[in-house]
Amino acid sequence: MDIPALSMALSSVKTANEVGMAVLSKAMDQNEIQGAGLVNMIDAAAMERSVNPAVGSNFDMLA
Repeated sequence: MDIPALSMALSSVKTANEVGMAVLSKAMDQNEIQGAGLVNMIDAAAMERSVNPAVGSNFDMLA
């Protein structure tokens, strides 16, 4: 059994795992920010709708 090679392989796997977790964490943070932005947009649209209920109720669609 080649102990030094096994140790290096395990270290490499550990490093790759840590990098993957860091990337996943960043992606989750970004999704949370985008979700908050989406909620703000929905809230703003609801506010506009309550102030001016005719906005967006009718639209012309070309065939």
